[in-house]
Amino acid sequence: MDKVLRLFGLRYASAALVLVALAALYGAASLSRPGDRAGAAAEGVRAPVRSALSVCPGHEDGRLSVQSSPIRDAREKGGRADVTPVGGASPVGSVTALGQGWSEDRPAADGAYALRADGAFAAGLAAEQTTHRPTGGDRGLAAIRCSAPGTDLWFVGPGPVAAENLDLYLTNVDSQPASVDVTALSGEGPLDTPDGRGTPVEPRTTKVVHIGASPEGLGDIVKTARDLALRVHTTSGRVAASLRVRTGEKKGIDWVPVSPVPATSLVVPGVPGGSGPRRLMVGVPGQDDARVRVRVVTPSGSFAPHGQDVLDAPAGTVSTIDLESALAGKSAAVRLTSDRPVVAGFAAERGADVAYGTATAPLGEAVLADDRFDPWISLTAPAGAADVAVTAIGGQGPGTPQRIRVPAGRTVETRVLAPRDGEKGFGAVVRTAPGSGPVYGARTLTKGKGDELLITVLPLVPAESTAWLPRLPTPRASWSPDHVP
Repeated sequence: MDKVLRLFGLRYASAALVLVALAALYGAASLSRPGDRAGAAAEGVRAPVRSALSVCPGHEDGRLSVQSSPIRDAREKGGRADVTPVGGASPVGSVTALGQGWSEDRPAADGAYALRADGAFAAGLAAEQTTHRPTGGDRGLAAIRCSAPGTDLWFVGPGPVAAENLDLYLTNVDSQPASVDVTALSGEGPLDTPDGRGTPVEPRTTKVVHIGASPEGLGDIVKTARDLALRVHTTSGRVAASLRVRTGEKKGIDWVPVSPVPATSLVVPGVPGGSGPRRLMVGVPGQDDARVRVRVVTPSGSFAPHGQDVLDAPAGTVSTIDLESALAGKSAAVRLTSDRPVVAGFAAERGADVAYGTATAPLGEAVLADDRFDPWISLTAPAGAADVAVTAIGGQGPGTPQRIRVPAGRTVETRVLAPRDGEKGFGAVVRTAPGSGPVYGARTLTKGKGDELLITVLPLVPAESTAWLPRLPTPRASWSPDHVP
């Protein structure tokens, strides 16, 4: 009897160790996908995030910045966060105190970087890569949030007709090779060519895929697309993916943010105000057409664009809506409700530059790492009113929170006030008050004025502090004394 019980307990102890190992390997992003949460709630439990990994594409000169949240559960102790070149051994920077930030200008030749964190630092940690080029053919302001590796990633942005160069960076930080299928949707339909199938990415390396160019691209057919919904799907392993856009000679550069998985309800925040073209892009994966209700949420209210309140979007395509006349220079978010899962993003032109945005999840807490260049936060409460605090963090710690009231059905823009020691850069934490309605947000950075203005938009992504873990099966009392497991 004792032998049976000891073996029985060992079996379930081993299962528990496997779950802990999975949580450490994949972090919050892999264990808390929006589409999985309902099922996980019934079958799993919440556990603190104790390990996190994100990847910055590197490969061009720019500033790497890391910011940890100053407010964490007092019971969470220990840990650190290190920035290491992918394939390298020694960290180039570290964060060892909660609320601490780190930044450094890095040259172009260093390639991709991995941010690994454990302990209390794994939750509420953000890393960004920012490039400012005031002159030259690649003049522009570009920012990207360093993102976690995954197996199914989406981007919604311009195609080769609207951009001179589209470079997709695929980084494999693991010790096993990855195989990636890159496919796309366009205004003319699906673009699934042999050129994008089975792209190998060797361990601890980065593969660059030139979209719309051969070789190592998606083939000549993609060159006819004005807008794309790009899918990066691994058939083995996992990769971090980043999409860089060069619009043209002195016409702007930026990164297209990673989009959430297709869904029937989306909010796309951070459409910047001012003059210049704005267009919404909606991609419809699958075999069924989508009927999408469209509403813009501005500082003065929520309404349907004239003549564009319903978008009938064909399956396997990207449909575009011109927002310039509807917004009349106002900043906004776009709310979409569809009878089929869709992906969505926007493209905006301001001055001498371009900016891209995507749908996001509602905020609880979001952390920003590099708030140079006149930072503004755009917050949208599409349903109930919300109270939000924005706290800048400098070298001497957090400053005084800025309290922001966002009325229901409105968008509010707020300039982030730099701390006294934040002249050369600072971080920030955006936190929604308990009981508030859902809030969606983005940060805008600008440099210059008028026709020389440079701009970039970064969607605010909620910081995960806990992750769903599968609930272990309850050991059954029934057993046979004649059978030992």
